Amino acid sequence: LKTHFRTERGTARAVDGVTFNLEQGKTLGIVGESGSGKTVLSRSIMGLISGPKVKRSGEVMLEGRSIADDDDIRKVWGVEMSMIFQDPMTALNPTMRIGKQITEPLRKHLKMGRSEAQETAIALLRSVGIPGPEKRLRVYPHQLSGGMRQRVMIAIALACGPKLLFADEPTTALDVTVQAQILDLLQELQDERFMSVILVTHDLGVVAGRADDIAVMYAGRIVEMAPASTLFREMRHPYTEALLNSIPKLADPSHTRLDAIPGRPPDIVNPPKGCKFAPRCHYAQPRCYEEDPQLVETETAGHLYRCFFPAGTPEGERALEINTAALAGESV
Repeated sequence: LKTHFRTERGTARAVDGVTFNLEQGKTLGIVGESGSGKTVLSRSIMGLISGPKVKRSGEVMLEGRSIADDDDIRKVWGVEMSMIFQDPMTALNPTMRIGKQITEPLRKHLKMGRSEAQETAIALLRSVGIPGPEKRLRVYPHQLSGGMRQRVMIAIALACGPKLLFADEPTTALDVTVQAQILDLLQELQDERFMSVILVTHDLGVVAGRADDIAVMYAGRIVEMAPASTLFREMRHPYTEALLNSIPKLADPSHTRLDAIPGRPPDIVNPPKGCKFAPRCHYAQPRCYEEDPQLVETETAGHLYRCFFPAGTPEGERALEINTAALAGESV
Protein backbone atom coordinates (compact mmCIF):
# COMPACT_ATOMS: atom_id res chain seq x y z
CA LEU A 1 0.00 0.00 0.00
CA LYS A 2 1.26 3.46 -0.89
CA THR A 3 -0.22 6.85 -0.02
CA HIS A 4 1.55 9.91 -1.42
CA PHE A 5 0.58 13.58 -1.20
CA ARG A 6 1.35 16.17 -3.86
CA THR A 7 2.73 19.33 -2.24
CA GLU A 8 4.35 22.54 -3.46
CA ARG A 9 7.75 21.10 -2.55
CA GLY A 10 7.15 17.76 -4.27
CA THR A 11 5.65 14.37 -3.46
CA ALA A 12 5.42 13.46 0.23
CA ARG A 13 5.69 9.68 0.59
CA ALA A 14 3.72 9.28 3.81
CA VAL A 15 3.17 5.55 3.30
CA ASP A 16 5.70 4.11 0.90
CA GLY A 17 5.00 0.44 0.31
CA VAL A 18 3.58 -1.38 3.35
CA THR A 19 2.37 -4.99 3.26
CA PHE A 20 1.04 -7.13 6.11
CA ASN A 21 -1.58 -9.73 7.01
CA LEU A 22 -3.76 -9.82 10.12
CA GLU A 23 -5.67 -12.89 11.28
CA GLN A 24 -9.10 -12.73 12.87
CA GLY A 25 -9.02 -12.21 16.62
CA LYS A 26 -5.36 -11.10 16.60
CA THR A 27 -3.80 -7.74 17.49
CA LEU A 28 -1.17 -5.97 15.37
CA GLY A 29 0.75 -3.16 17.05
CA ILE A 30 2.07 -0.45 14.71
CA VAL A 31 4.82 1.54 16.43
CA GLY A 32 6.91 4.56 15.46
CA GLU A 33 7.64 8.22 16.12
CA SER A 34 5.27 10.99 15.17
CA GLY A 35 5.48 11.42 11.40
CA SER A 36 6.46 7.81 10.67
CA GLY A 37 3.23 7.17 8.74
CA LYS A 38 1.25 5.16 11.31
CA THR A 39 -1.94 7.22 11.24
CA VAL A 40 -1.87 7.76 7.47
CA LEU A 41 -1.52 3.99 7.02
CA SER A 42 -4.53 3.16 9.19
CA ARG A 43 -6.68 5.88 7.62
CA SER A 44 -5.63 4.76 4.13
CA ILE A 45 -6.79 1.22 4.89
CA MET A 46 -10.07 2.66 6.16
CA GLY A 47 -10.42 4.80 3.02
CA LEU A 48 -10.55 8.04 5.01
CA ILE A 49 -7.90 9.83 2.94
CA SER A 50 -8.90 11.14 -0.47
CA GLY A 51 -8.71 14.24 -2.62
CA PRO A 52 -7.10 15.59 -5.78
CA LYS A 53 -3.66 15.82 -4.17
CA VAL A 54 -3.68 12.27 -2.80
CA LYS A 55 -2.24 9.37 -4.80
CA ARG A 56 -3.04 5.91 -3.45
CA SER A 57 -1.95 2.58 -4.86
CA GLY A 58 -2.00 -1.00 -3.69
CA GLU A 59 -4.87 -3.18 -2.53
CA VAL A 60 -6.77 -3.64 0.73
CA MET A 61 -8.28 -7.11 1.14
CA LEU A 62 -10.90 -7.91 3.79
CA GLU A 63 -11.74 -11.60 4.15
CA GLY A 64 -10.49 -12.30 0.64
CA ARG A 65 -12.30 -9.49 -1.17
CA SER A 66 -10.91 -6.18 -2.37
CA ILE A 67 -12.34 -3.00 -0.85
CA ALA A 68 -10.26 -0.58 -2.90
CA ASP A 69 -13.24 1.30 -4.40
CA ASP A 70 -14.74 4.17 -2.42
CA ASP A 71 -18.24 2.65 -2.65
CA ASP A 72 -17.02 -0.69 -1.29
CA ILE A 73 -15.17 0.99 1.59
CA ARG A 74 -18.20 3.06 2.61
CA LYS A 75 -20.27 -0.14 2.88
CA VAL A 76 -17.90 -1.62 5.47
CA TRP A 77 -17.47 1.53 7.61
CA GLY A 78 -18.73 0.85 11.11
CA VAL A 79 -20.15 -2.54 10.17
CA GLU A 80 -16.93 -4.44 9.35
CA MET A 81 -14.15 -1.88 9.99
CA SER A 82 -14.22 0.88 12.58
CA MET A 83 -11.79 3.32 14.20
CA ILE A 84 -11.14 4.90 17.58
CA PHE A 85 -9.50 8.27 16.90
CA GLN A 86 -6.67 9.95 18.81
CA ASP A 87 -8.56 12.85 20.37
CA PRO A 88 -12.16 12.12 21.36
CA MET A 89 -12.85 15.82 21.98
CA THR A 90 -12.36 16.62 18.29
CA ALA A 91 -13.70 13.28 16.99
CA LEU A 92 -17.02 13.65 18.82
CA ASN A 93 -19.52 16.27 17.62
CA PRO A 94 -19.54 18.94 20.36
CA THR A 95 -23.06 20.12 19.43
CA MET A 96 -24.73 16.68 19.56
CA ARG A 97 -25.75 14.71 22.62
CA ILE A 98 -23.91 11.46 23.31
CA GLY A 99 -27.03 9.35 22.78
CA LYS A 100 -27.60 10.75 19.30
CA GLN A 101 -24.01 10.03 18.28
CA ILE A 102 -24.28 6.39 19.38
CA THR A 103 -27.75 5.66 17.98
CA GLU A 104 -27.09 7.28 14.58
CA PRO A 105 -24.90 4.43 13.18
CA LEU A 106 -27.24 1.83 14.72
CA ARG A 107 -30.21 3.28 12.88
CA LYS A 108 -28.32 3.84 9.62
CA HIS A 109 -26.39 0.56 9.32
CA LEU A 110 -28.48 -1.90 11.33
CA LYS A 111 -31.87 -0.30 10.54
CA MET A 112 -32.91 -0.24 14.21
CA GLY A 113 -35.95 1.64 15.41
CA ARG A 114 -35.61 4.57 17.82
CA SER A 115 -36.38 2.64 21.03
CA GLU A 116 -34.26 -0.40 20.09
CA ALA A 117 -31.31 1.86 19.19
CA GLN A 118 -31.62 3.67 22.52
CA GLU A 119 -31.67 0.41 24.47
CA THR A 120 -28.62 -0.80 22.53
CA ALA A 121 -26.82 2.50 23.21
CA ILE A 122 -27.45 2.11 26.95
CA ALA A 123 -26.08 -1.44 26.81
CA LEU A 124 -23.00 -0.23 24.90
CA LEU A 125 -22.27 2.51 27.43
CA ARG A 126 -22.66 0.01 30.24
CA SER A 127 -20.31 -2.44 28.46
CA VAL A 128 -17.54 0.18 28.26
CA GLY A 129 -17.80 0.97 31.97
CA ILE A 130 -19.74 4.24 31.98
CA PRO A 131 -21.88 4.57 35.15
CA GLY A 132 -25.48 5.77 34.89
CA PRO A 133 -25.68 5.16 31.11
CA GLU A 134 -29.32 6.32 30.88
CA LYS A 135 -28.33 9.79 32.12
CA ARG A 136 -25.16 9.94 30.02
CA LEU A 137 -27.16 9.63 26.80
CA ARG A 138 -28.44 13.18 27.35
CA VAL A 139 -25.10 14.91 28.00
CA TYR A 140 -22.73 16.65 25.57
CA PRO A 141 -19.05 15.63 25.10
CA HIS A 142 -17.72 18.64 27.03
CA GLN A 143 -19.59 17.43 30.11
CA LEU A 144 -17.49 14.25 30.28
CA SER A 145 -13.90 13.68 31.37
CA GLY A 146 -11.22 12.63 28.88
CA GLY A 147 -11.43 8.99 29.92
CA MET A 148 -15.23 8.98 29.66
CA ARG A 149 -15.11 10.58 26.20
CA GLN A 150 -12.70 7.87 25.07
CA ARG A 151 -15.10 5.21 26.39
CA VAL A 152 -17.90 6.84 24.39
CA MET A 153 -15.68 6.70 21.28
CA ILE A 154 -15.13 2.99 21.90
CA ALA A 155 -18.88 2.45 22.28
CA ILE A 156 -19.55 4.21 18.95
CA ALA A 157 -16.78 2.26 17.20
CA LEU A 158 -18.16 -1.07 18.46
CA ALA A 159 -21.85 -0.23 17.98
CA CYS A 160 -22.31 -2.23 14.77
CA GLY A 161 -20.04 -5.13 15.74
CA PRO A 162 -17.03 -4.58 13.42
CA LYS A 163 -14.63 -7.41 12.61
CA LEU A 164 -11.61 -5.07 12.53
CA LEU A 165 -10.97 -2.18 14.91
CA PHE A 166 -8.31 0.51 14.44
CA ALA A 167 -7.21 2.08 17.72
CA ASP A 168 -5.20 5.16 16.73
CA GLU A 169 -3.23 6.32 19.80
CA PRO A 170 -6.31 5.62 21.99
CA THR A 171 -4.59 6.66 25.23
CA THR A 172 -2.45 9.64 24.16
CA ALA A 173 -4.37 12.37 26.03
CA LEU A 174 -5.07 10.29 29.15
CA ASP A 175 -3.16 9.92 32.40
CA VAL A 176 -1.35 6.65 33.10
CA THR A 177 -4.03 5.10 35.32
CA VAL A 178 -6.81 5.78 32.82
CA GLN A 179 -4.57 4.55 29.97
CA ALA A 180 -4.34 1.14 31.60
CA GLN A 181 -8.11 1.03 32.14
CA ILE A 182 -8.84 1.85 28.50
CA LEU A 183 -6.32 -0.70 27.17
CA ASP A 184 -7.69 -3.39 29.51
CA LEU A 185 -11.21 -2.55 28.34
CA LEU A 186 -10.22 -2.89 24.68
CA GLN A 187 -8.61 -6.27 25.41
CA GLU A 188 -11.74 -7.48 27.21
CA LEU A 189 -14.07 -6.35 24.40
CA GLN A 190 -11.80 -7.88 21.76
CA ASP A 191 -11.84 -11.25 23.53
CA GLU A 192 -15.64 -11.15 23.87
CA ARG A 193 -16.19 -10.36 20.18
CA PHE A 194 -13.23 -12.27 18.66
CA MET A 195 -12.35 -9.02 16.88
CA SER A 196 -9.10 -8.12 15.12
CA VAL A 197 -7.37 -4.96 16.34
CA ILE A 198 -4.70 -2.70 14.86
CA LEU A 199 -3.21 -0.72 17.75
CA VAL A 200 -1.33 2.39 16.59
CA THR A 201 1.06 3.95 19.11
CA HIS A 202 4.45 5.60 19.54
CA ASP A 203 5.14 3.63 22.73
CA LEU A 204 6.54 0.08 22.62
CA GLY A 205 5.46 -0.25 26.25
CA VAL A 206 1.80 0.02 25.22
CA VAL A 207 1.96 -2.91 22.79
CA ALA A 208 4.15 -5.10 25.02
CA GLY A 209 1.93 -7.90 26.26
CA ARG A 210 -1.09 -6.63 24.30
CA ALA A 211 -0.13 -7.26 20.65
CA ASP A 212 0.38 -10.61 18.96
CA ASP A 213 2.59 -9.05 16.28
CA ILE A 214 4.40 -5.72 16.09
CA ALA A 215 5.32 -3.68 13.00
CA VAL A 216 7.84 -0.85 13.53
CA MET A 217 7.46 2.01 11.02
CA TYR A 218 9.97 4.65 10.01
CA ALA A 219 9.68 7.17 7.14
CA GLY A 220 6.55 5.55 5.75
CA ARG A 221 7.84 1.97 5.67
CA ILE A 222 8.01 -1.04 7.94
CA VAL A 223 11.60 -1.47 9.13
CA GLU A 224 10.96 -4.48 11.37
CA MET A 225 8.03 -6.82 11.94
CA ALA A 226 7.81 -9.87 14.19
CA PRO A 227 5.69 -11.68 16.78
CA ALA A 228 5.74 -9.55 19.93
CA SER A 229 7.72 -12.04 22.02
CA THR A 230 10.31 -12.41 19.26
CA LEU A 231 10.69 -8.68 18.71
CA PHE A 232 11.55 -7.89 22.32
CA ARG A 233 13.85 -10.90 22.60
CA GLU A 234 15.63 -10.74 19.22
CA MET A 235 15.16 -7.20 17.85
CA ARG A 236 17.34 -6.57 14.83
CA HIS A 237 16.72 -3.07 13.52
CA PRO A 238 18.70 -0.28 15.26
CA TYR A 239 15.59 1.92 15.24
CA THR A 240 13.60 -0.67 17.21
CA GLU A 241 16.47 -0.93 19.67
CA ALA A 242 16.65 2.87 19.99
CA LEU A 243 12.89 3.11 20.65
CA LEU A 244 13.13 0.53 23.41
CA ASN A 245 16.19 2.20 24.97
CA SER A 246 14.37 5.55 25.08
CA ILE A 247 11.70 4.19 27.46
CA PRO A 248 12.34 5.16 31.13
CA LYS A 249 13.33 2.18 33.28
CA LEU A 250 11.99 1.62 36.79
CA ALA A 251 15.42 0.38 37.88
CA ASP A 252 17.14 3.63 36.87
CA PRO A 253 17.97 6.07 39.69
CA SER A 254 16.09 9.34 39.96
CA HIS A 255 16.97 12.08 37.42
CA THR A 256 18.58 9.61 35.00
CA ARG A 257 18.72 11.21 31.54
CA LEU A 258 16.64 9.50 28.88
CA ASP A 259 18.53 7.77 26.09
CA ALA A 260 16.98 9.83 23.28
CA ILE A 261 17.34 9.08 19.57
CA PRO A 262 19.59 11.77 18.05
CA GLY A 263 18.48 13.93 15.15
CA ARG A 264 15.07 14.17 13.56
CA PRO A 265 12.97 11.95 11.27
CA PRO A 266 13.82 12.41 7.57
CA ASP A 267 12.08 14.76 5.17
CA ILE A 268 9.59 12.50 3.33
CA VAL A 269 9.56 14.90 0.37
CA ASN A 270 13.34 14.79 -0.11
CA PRO A 271 14.49 11.71 1.84
CA PRO A 272 18.21 10.91 2.16
CA LYS A 273 19.84 8.43 -0.16
CA GLY A 274 20.27 4.89 1.16
CA CYS A 275 18.82 3.80 4.50
CA LYS A 276 16.45 6.48 5.82
CA PHE A 277 17.57 5.86 9.41
CA ALA A 278 21.33 5.99 8.66
CA PRO A 279 21.85 9.68 9.70
CA ARG A 280 20.61 8.82 13.23
CA CYS A 281 21.97 5.28 13.52
CA HIS A 282 24.83 4.18 15.82
CA TYR A 283 25.52 1.22 13.52
CA ALA A 284 25.62 3.09 10.17
CA GLN A 285 28.49 2.36 7.78
CA PRO A 286 29.34 3.90 4.36
CA ARG A 287 27.16 1.31 2.62
CA CYS A 288 24.11 2.48 4.59
CA TYR A 289 24.34 5.97 3.07
CA GLU A 290 24.40 4.63 -0.49
CA GLU A 291 22.15 1.55 -0.60
CA ASP A 292 18.56 1.15 0.52
CA PRO A 293 18.16 -2.15 2.45
CA GLN A 294 15.24 -4.44 1.64
CA LEU A 295 13.16 -6.45 4.05
CA VAL A 296 14.78 -9.81 4.81
CA GLU A 297 13.49 -12.66 6.96
CA THR A 298 15.45 -14.11 9.87
CA GLU A 299 15.61 -17.76 10.79
CA THR A 300 12.55 -17.10 12.98
CA ALA A 301 9.35 -17.36 10.93
CA GLY A 302 7.56 -14.05 10.53
CA HIS A 303 10.50 -11.93 11.70
CA LEU A 304 11.45 -9.38 9.02
CA TYR A 305 13.86 -6.45 9.19
CA ARG A 306 15.44 -3.87 6.89
CA CYS A 307 19.14 -3.45 7.82
CA PHE A 308 22.67 -4.28 6.61
CA PHE A 309 24.19 -4.30 10.12
CA PRO A 310 21.43 -5.58 12.39
CA ALA A 311 21.61 -5.28 16.17
CA GLY A 312 22.50 -8.44 18.04
CA THR A 313 24.53 -9.93 15.17
CA PRO A 314 28.31 -10.13 14.61
CA GLU A 315 27.97 -7.65 11.71
CA GLY A 316 26.13 -5.18 13.91
CA GLU A 317 28.54 -5.53 16.81
CA ARG A 318 31.48 -4.95 14.48
CA ALA A 319 29.85 -1.84 12.98
CA LEU A 320 29.12 -0.46 16.46
CA GLU A 321 32.71 -1.13 17.51
CA ILE A 322 34.06 0.74 14.47
CA ASN A 323 31.81 3.77 15.12
CA THR A 324 32.60 3.84 18.86
CA ALA A 325 36.33 3.77 18.13
CA ALA A 326 35.96 6.53 15.51
CA LEU A 327 34.21 8.78 18.03
CA ALA A 328 37.05 8.19 20.50
CA GLY A 329 39.66 8.97 17.84
CA GLU A 330 40.99 5.42 17.86
CA SER A 331 41.62 3.02 15.02
CA VAL A 332 40.14 -0.46 14.80
